[in-house]
Amino acid sequence: MKTRNLKNSLFASLGFVALAGTLLLSACDKDDDDIKTPTSVKYNLSGAAAGSQEVPAVSGTGAGTLTGSYDTVSKQLIYSVNWTGISTDASMAHFHGPASAGENADVLEPLAIVTNGVSGLATDTITASAALHSALMAGKVYYNIHTVASPDGEIRGQISLTPQ
Repeated sequence: MKTRNLKNSLFASLGFVALAGTLLLSACDKDDDDIKTPTSVKYNLSGAAAGSQEVPAVSGTGAGTLTGSYDTVSKQLIYSVNWTGISTDASMAHFHGPASAGENADVLEPLAIVTNGVSGLATDTITASAALHSALMAGKVYYNIHTVASPDGEIRGQISLTPQ
């Protein structure tokens, strides 16, 4: 009798293992449906700068434009900032945030000035930090160009993102 119960238990256990294995294998497929690759969302960047956007406002004839692109997956940010009519050579240039128009914020990233003067250019390709990414996605990044005459910034422009 013990042998018969042992055989029944063994067959029941083997049956359970076979059923569990079948269910496990049927649940696996090559599609890996639950593993999602992040979708790359790309944006065009733009922003017009003027002294009137600085806080406090700066009077003058300086103006600037920013163009660029941003990839939310790779965090690659490509920018080009041109300016004209500032009072002296640019002493610094930065992305600041998080801040809406009319608010000041800390520096998030310096801009690479490649041509300096009362007219100039800052351009580069960078990998955005987590702070810069968050502020960009919230629409709360501005750039400004500093001069000796206006050390807190002579011109400023809020950055807008438009999906590509």
